[in-house]
Amino acid sequence: MAYPVHSSGNGENVGLLGRRSECALLDHLISAVRMGESRALVVHGAPGVGKSALLDYVQNTADDLRVLRAVGIESEMELPFATLHQLCVPLLDRLRNLPAPQRTALETVFGIRAGSAPDGFLIGLAVLSLLSDASEVRPLLCVVDDAQWMDRASAQALGFVARRLLAESVALVFGARERAQDLLGLPDLEVTGLGDAAADTLLNSVTHARLDRQIRDRIVAETEGNPLALLELPRGLTVTQMAGGFGLLHTDTLPGRIEQSFLSRIEDLPEQTRLLLLIAAAEPVGDPVVVWRAADRLGVTPASALAGGTDGLLSFDVRVTFRHPLVRSAVYRSATEEDRWAAHLALAEVTDPRVDPDRRAWHLACAAAGPDESVAAELERSAGRAQARGGLAAAAAFLQRSVALTVDISRRADRAVSAADATLQAGDLDAARKFADIADRDARSEFQRARAHLVRSRIAFAADLDSEAPSMLLTVARRLEPFDRDLARETYLIAWGASALLADADSLKAISRAMRALPAATGTPRALDLVIEGCALLVTDGRAAAVPVLRRAVTALADLPARDVLKWGWVVDGVSSAVWDDQAMRMIDSRAVEVVRTAGALTDLPLCLASLGMAATWIGDFAASAATVAEADTIAAATGVPGAPHVKLRLSALRGRSAEAEALIAATIEQAGAGGRSMGVAVAQWAAAVLYNGLGRYQQAMPAAQASTWIAQPWVSIWALPELIEAAARVGDEKIARDALERLADAAEPCDTDWARGILARSRALLSCGAPADRLYRAAIERLARTRLRPELARAHLLYGEWLRRERQRIEARDHLRTAYEMFLSIGMEAFAERARHELLATGETVRKRTNEASPSDELTPQEKQIALLVRDGFSNPEVGTRLFLSPRTVEWHLRKIFTKLSITSRRQLRDALPRATSTPSAAAPPGPRPNGDSAR
Repeated sequence: MAYPVHSSGNGENVGLLGRRSECALLDHLISAVRMGESRALVVHGAPGVGKSALLDYVQNTADDLRVLRAVGIESEMELPFATLHQLCVPLLDRLRNLPAPQRTALETVFGIRAGSAPDGFLIGLAVLSLLSDASEVRPLLCVVDDAQWMDRASAQALGFVARRLLAESVALVFGARERAQDLLGLPDLEVTGLGDAAADTLLNSVTHARLDRQIRDRIVAETEGNPLALLELPRGLTVTQMAGGFGLLHTDTLPGRIEQSFLSRIEDLPEQTRLLLLIAAAEPVGDPVVVWRAADRLGVTPASALAGGTDGLLSFDVRVTFRHPLVRSAVYRSATEEDRWAAHLALAEVTDPRVDPDRRAWHLACAAAGPDESVAAELERSAGRAQARGGLAAAAAFLQRSVALTVDISRRADRAVSAADATLQAGDLDAARKFADIADRDARSEFQRARAHLVRSRIAFAADLDSEAPSMLLTVARRLEPFDRDLARETYLIAWGASALLADADSLKAISRAMRALPAATGTPRALDLVIEGCALLVTDGRAAAVPVLRRAVTALADLPARDVLKWGWVVDGVSSAVWDDQAMRMIDSRAVEVVRTAGALTDLPLCLASLGMAATWIGDFAASAATVAEADTIAAATGVPGAPHVKLRLSALRGRSAEAEALIAATIEQAGAGGRSMGVAVAQWAAAVLYNGLGRYQQAMPAAQASTWIAQPWVSIWALPELIEAAARVGDEKIARDALERLADAAEPCDTDWARGILARSRALLSCGAPADRLYRAAIERLARTRLRPELARAHLLYGEWLRRERQRIEARDHLRTAYEMFLSIGMEAFAERARHELLATGETVRKRTNEASPSDELTPQEKQIALLVRDGFSNPEVGTRLFLSPRTVEWHLRKIFTKLSITSRRQLRDALPRATSTPSAAAPPGPRPNGDSAR
């Protein structure tokens, strides 16, 4: 829909009637894109207010840009990536320029190749790269009208792209009735009705009667200046009705009035023409060949349908298009149910099942007057294809409709379980509960009921970490045992992980006992079998009994199949920690990150990054750890799901910046405590204990450490014990210290690793005197020096130096204190460094207070530092973009700013500007050779 433009007086069109400011904004948007910048804009407002006219304006203004246009269609909302396909079809020849995982993702979702479901954010990244690549040739304008009717998969992908645009010469402009959920936060332009003067002008252009000023004012007021209403409402009214003002006496809402205007025009058309309009309304693509073939099935010919025209409501060109989306909805809703069934059936019959089986299945479903097993089966197959293309919401919709059309009760129960599971994955928990209830109601076997209850339990856990979820999962696991051994064992392990995450001691014990009672694995135990046995033994029989099995599990986890990493790998993150194997911990965590990246499972990536970030803190590579935090934050911003602050807590505590750390610790304790998340509280208390020990505030460190050592959590509760021992020893509470030392010995001695033995020796030395203490401190330093745990080694030197000073061995004390001080400074542990400096001063040595002096890198923003670290480690611009969800051109843009801030001119110089931690490779860098190159590109 368009309406007249106003003129500058010299014949030059300067914009739409009454839309000077809106057109100026759009002009500025196009100018920015011409200058090499990117823009995104959501143009929103009521139906008929002129959004499409503004989109037409910006498209016509951008005559030197390449324009891609797509339209959301209401009846196509359940077909995954339908709108995205419309938009990207002209660019498919450029898929070959994308990195292989991104190319494969788009080829899969567009049906070019078969494959497993790519993650939605990998698809978004692929679209970003595709648009960026296309804009290298010519600036790009992407227009999506009726965005409120985009399918969810397309909306998520395009919303992701719009948030990541920066320096690609791409504009992405949406027209929508409302700001859709997936487009929230984007720049927006609200379009309201025309002002009185412009509305008068437009109304005069379509009325032939002289209107009384009061009547004119009333019409403008009642239409609220809506251009489509002003153009459409006078249609069909007599001169008398218009002049007298009686044509607007009905009380419908404005969209209802506009639609009623269209309905009146539709009713005046011949039957054959109305049927043609109905077929076109039910056909979402606008393919004239398909429309006419379906029309022929119903006996509608061009001659009979178009003899008198369509009153401007429908036009045939390369595509079949309606005058306005309200025409489509008016046509469809005004038709009888029987006519709608007939139209969809005709469309199904002319849709090629080999080319577009899913759209055919959807038409068949819309044509079904009642339950129909053949159609339900088709929908079930379509759900599988949709899920393979990454369209979880579409898969859920297909399965939900399949359930409604299923006759056989038992089969309906199976399909309802699948629908509940897909709906849960799609994020609609309320609908998932509904279909889980249907599955439970219709179940005809114990196995069906157990599967229904499994979905219910997972929903309960996903909804709000429900404290009842572990016991629910345990019950389901027991019920599944007779029917599906592997599913039962996976459920047991997930139940164990849920109880550990909730720090639920009773559930953890009950689940562990149940896992111990499982039949022994036949043949060579798999990783799943070893993890189940080891985790169960850890709780029921103690660490000494569990360690041999857990060590075998660590070996098996190194080659864990990707399917298992993605399905239950989150539960076993602490297996290597349980046996104090720091090398295996870094290896397993690094591999998990690479697996989820390769698989494109970016929703799982924050959990894996958290594990890798924690591993980086243990070795003192704070830059790499901070990079994982930044990457996880990037993903959280893209997905809208906040991550756990565990790595941030650990980093802030080790750095020792009290104000920053205390604020984060307090906020986490408050939020996690209110949500009943004991794990979050425990990690925060552990961080507080580390912070206060570094600051020498032992009276505060001791209760914090105590709070984190008595939760039913097998890892954090042990990691906090050395903090409790050190604080209690300094406070002079020997009983608390010795009780904690006994627990630490039980956890560390069976493992017999340098990490375990080093920490245990250091802790024992704190409670020893004379020669035994000296031997223990030396043993601790010797053991920890064999590891890469630099913070723990530095702390061993500090404690030994403090002990030597008190023993009046000042010269040797200075050596160890100086070593500790230099190590703490190089790592960035400011509070511990200051503690070491004070001890050095007490030995009589003059020590100039040093901090991490400001460097040029401090001027970098967090994202710039993240990019700089990755480039320093040899990543190319496309590789950096893949990790950070940026296009290569945006990475290049950031890199130029980084070079300016660091006063360097090449990528090689980043190695000197941002040196790695001593003997500590970046945790962010994968193994293998890295390309060299000096340009910002």
